Amino acid sequence: MDARQVNLRMKLETYRASDADGGLAACPIRAVVDTLGGRWSSLLLTALAEQPYRFGQLRRLVPDISQRMLTQTLSCLQRDGYVNREVLPTRPPSVEYSLTDLGRSMYEAMSHLLVWAELNHEAV
Repeated sequence: MDARQVNLRMKLETYRASDADGGLAACPIRAVVDTLGGRWSSLLLTALAEQPYRFGQLRRLVPDISQRMLTQTLSCLQRDGYVNREVLPTRPPSVEYSLTDLGRSMYEAMSHLLVWAELNHEAV
């Protein structure tokens, strides 16, 4: 068994035992996975890993996402430090989204899961 797995198991047991602090609900791993497990987050991170996009470009790239959900998902990813939002000095002003260093780091780790999912989706 990998030392990281043992460490993770010990940490989860610690969170489970600490009901006063919220138990498993306060687990930082859960908070990260919940954010990235959203319906649109992985798709948007994948797009932004290729290149920065303006809002309208993202909207066209993912045609079945509503404007409200795109705004909300990008706001959450920005709040958590994965996405940078830059207002460009154009007329009218436009906004461009890109991955931060943290976002690139997350995408690198997440890309392994995405490849696995693509290879194994029929078996699941």
